[in-house]
Amino acid sequence: MPSYSIAQAARLLGVSPETVRRWADNGRLAVERNGAGHRVIDGVALAAFVRKRATEAEGRESEVATSVRNALTGIVTAVRTDDVIAQVEIQAGPHRVVSMVSREAVDQLRLAPGITVTARMKSTQVHIDLP
Repeated sequence: MPSYSIAQAARLLGVSPETVRRWADNGRLAVERNGAGHRVIDGVALAAFVRKRATEAEGRESEVATSVRNALTGIVTAVRTDDVIAQVEIQAGPHRVVSMVSREAVDQLRLAPGITVTARMKSTQVHIDLP
């Protein structure tokens, strides 16, 4: 499973690296040390944190009404599959994207919670690319 540096996690969460460090220091976000001694965040743990943070933010009014861009980079928070189709949930900063894709696409891209992806929207379609 992938791990993320403080800076990478900050970009995915739409916050500063200092905010991520504070969350780690006060125990809100679990971090580990890699072989070089740098703090890293496990992808699955980051996905769970992002999902919890998004749930806490639901119901709060947005300060500024904006439209999202056509491409959102984020972290996969959930993948649900059956024999033919799959539902992929992505948290890209404050935006939650849910995409229905083929099971084959999920298998080929090896999509799983904690993986960084880019969701590309065109009309009513969302395409998922690996960075």
